[in-house]
Amino acid sequence: METLMLPFSPRFIVLTICGVVTALLIGLGIADHKILKVVVIPILIFGALTALGIRDLLQKSHAVLRNYPISAHIRFLLEEIRPEMRQYFFESEKDGMPFSRDTRAVIYQRAKMVLDKRPFGTQENIYAEGYEWMHHSMAPKPHAEEKFRITIGGPDCKRPYSASVFNISAMSFGALSPNAVRALNAGAKKGGFAHDTGEGGFSPYHRENGGDIIWEIGSGYFGCRNRDGTFNADEFARVAADDQIKMVELKISQGAKPGHGGVLPAAKVSEEISRIRGVGMGEDCISPPYHKAFSTPVGMMEFIGEMRRLSGGKPAGFKLCIGHKWEFLAICKAMLQTGIYPDFIVVDGNEGGTGAAPLEFMDHLGMPMREGVNFVHNALIGINARDRIMIGASGKIATAFDIARAMALGADWCNSARGFMFSLGCIQSLSCHTDRCPTGVTTQDPSRNRALVVPHKLERVFNYHHATLHALTELIAAAGLEHPQEIRPIHFSQRVSNTEVASFDKLYPSLRPGELIDGTADPRFRDAWAQAQSDSFAPAS
Repeated sequence: METLMLPFSPRFIVLTICGVVTALLIGLGIADHKILKVVVIPILIFGALTALGIRDLLQKSHAVLRNYPISAHIRFLLEEIRPEMRQYFFESEKDGMPFSRDTRAVIYQRAKMVLDKRPFGTQENIYAEGYEWMHHSMAPKPHAEEKFRITIGGPDCKRPYSASVFNISAMSFGALSPNAVRALNAGAKKGGFAHDTGEGGFSPYHRENGGDIIWEIGSGYFGCRNRDGTFNADEFARVAADDQIKMVELKISQGAKPGHGGVLPAAKVSEEISRIRGVGMGEDCISPPYHKAFSTPVGMMEFIGEMRRLSGGKPAGFKLCIGHKWEFLAICKAMLQTGIYPDFIVVDGNEGGTGAAPLEFMDHLGMPMREGVNFVHNALIGINARDRIMIGASGKIATAFDIARAMALGADWCNSARGFMFSLGCIQSLSCHTDRCPTGVTTQDPSRNRALVVPHKLERVFNYHHATLHALTELIAAAGLEHPQEIRPIHFSQRVSNTEVASFDKLYPSLRPGELIDGTADPRFRDAWAQAQSDSFAPAS
């Protein structure tokens, strides 16, 4: 039986007023039968509103209604007056909105398993600079029956992982509510895809439903830290031994705030999070922008090798947003020098989202995902390591087209954070950092996150993943291919001006295998490779 928590709050003021007015009117009518005829209509109106508010609290489909009974119906009413009112009130492209109206609508439709088709053709300006498209084939293939999986784990990995090509990107418990974590992981369990913990640690809510876990270790080492904030190898080995954890991931940087470190505002540091993370209450929980466990590219490779050993041979890799090119190439040189190679690299773009970061970091720091993925892909080709290291891509990925495009540029799989948040019911209120999320997705307030009903939302998480992979199946078949790993840059084109079009293979040319080792003349790599040194992240003088 669900316990309703109704603290005094402006969120419930409309329901409270309606209930009180209804009771007063009934009382007046009983006390004086002469005015009963006068108050009967107001009694019916306020009584109906009260009943509606109680229904809103008890229904499980709409988190906004559970948190804002009666008043939230205004939002749904305006949504019905589409497309004009909907565009102006809820789907304007104001700062902070990560996706277009159409993309957000598709995510919601797929999560709810309603028709995600539309009439009248494309609404994109196909003659605008930057417009991109995928080429279809005159000999399309039958739709693939398989679920599009890849194997992650190089020669040094004892326990490779069969992963979906579409997974849940890193979002920590703390940034997300307990119920949001539960629903995401339960959806991942049902759909057979992976759930990245984010740097906040492997929480009890990740464990409850048994979905596949990618355990991310950030510079705060939450879940495997000593009291002084340094890395605890014994605790890491203990946690990593859990069979639910399929891969371990070292977080170097995050696309939305590279070089900044993680931030969980004090308003969201509950007693539980304080206990799980080992930080004080009433203060911001901030991860250092750098790691204490290593300070050089060689040290980083040795640490990743140790993560793989301590985890019992599970795939070990790292996530980063590309900044200075010579730094990533220094990591490549460290791979060659040590013979230690990660099993995977996740490339996050600067378009990636976060719950809290300075404006300048979100908008102007770090390499965009497409350029970052293609750079890493070519760098690994250039050192003859591409066949042993898998590449994941994250950063504003929500649709099958996004996945296909990223894979054409070099990714083996894709992660999505905001897409899955939308499937949970996120409405982009932009209040993630305030602990006042209206849908219960990003709040630690029990009276708010109760609105997110796990059994209901896990189905939407599953539906979104399933429908997006189905759309990817259709795209791949239309292109005359059988698996997304067959996608190449030549399958995509971009309008570079009003009168010019270029194929991705021209916009993103590939290095030859071993070209960096042999010496490259490619201007994208030549100077940066010369500056890279395996014993330091600083450029060679």
